[in-house]
Amino acid sequence: MAKKPSPAKSSGPAINIGISEKDRASIAAGLSRLLADTYTLYLTTHNFHWNVTGPMFNTLHAMFMAQYTELWNAVDPIAERIRSLGHVAPGSYAQFAQLSSLPDAPATPPKALEMVRILVEGHEAVARTARSLFPAVDKASDEPSADLLTQRLTVHEQTAWMLRSLLEE
Repeated sequence: MAKKPSPAKSSGPAINIGISEKDRASIAAGLSRLLADTYTLYLTTHNFHWNVTGPMFNTLHAMFMAQYTELWNAVDPIAERIRSLGHVAPGSYAQFAQLSSLPDAPATPPKALEMVRILVEGHEAVARTARSLFPAVDKASDEPSADLLTQRLTVHEQTAWMLRSLLEE
């Protein structure tokens, strides 16, 4: 597996917020992966909003819009937390593709229930990414990052549950 790049450190005055540079770099790297996962899931969800068809069109079109709007609103706080830790937030498709644990959206839009299944897997993957950051965040006593992660976990776990409910027979 390719080594994930370290987050770029921003230049400027020294940062003294009670978290070591090593811990800030570790947390920023994890948050960069969370940002990439969130943005990738946002793009997939928006794609599915545009391209959903079938008997559940109205329901899914509206649901996907609510979900992609929530994801869009989530990327800024994640990126700003990376900046608060003294690192540069990734922001290019190439960086997101390298950092994300999610696959890109299918080139051909799948059927509606396959879209739902893909989004369940996406939300579960983002939840795993967020959860994986807690050891580093807890070690550094980084409560703002822990709060952000808790908020993101709540959203992704609840959304995955709601989407999974649509797949039940």
